[in-house]
Amino acid sequence: MARATRDRERIVREYFTIWNDRAYGKIPELVAESFVMYDPWAIGDDVPGPRGEVHGREGLEPFVRGVVAGFPDFHVELLDVCAAGEPVLYTGRITLTHEGAFYWIPPTGRRCEFRYMGELRVADGRVIEHRVYPPLLDVLDGFGFTSPAVVPYLPRLAWAAAKRLARSVR
Repeated sequence: MARATRDRERIVREYFTIWNDRAYGKIPELVAESFVMYDPWAIGDDVPGPRGEVHGREGLEPFVRGVVAGFPDFHVELLDVCAAGEPVLYTGRITLTHEGAFYWIPPTGRRCEFRYMGELRVADGRVIEHRVYPPLLDVLDGFGFTSPAVVPYLPRLAWAAAKRLARSVR
């Protein structure tokens, strides 16, 4: 059992090198073909899967690239990892600065740091599922989207949302 726990923890820690080191070449080694990620920020049209989900290896890379395009300094620090059973549970700290467009949201230049929780399922030496539980209101507040500072962005955000809706109706 101790060896299995160590193996799961090693795989989980390596999985985060895809995010932190932009190690996209490790995706086939660390992620199962049937991989599914549940993340409320996964809302892009270029990411395979329904809204809030990332499906397969082919979905993970464009999702990570999209996050990094909006937040070039994106970094996950694993604070605690509990790999004794399934799923592997962890707490992490994400730091990021909104320097590029993220979906239809123009860059704010604001830096944000927040703690969050997540769980991963590992089978046959690969991550098969990743669930992310971010503190959404804290993140939005950190970027100023819960304050009057968001008012100048509202027309652009509304226009982008309307275009997105029109594309989905076609």
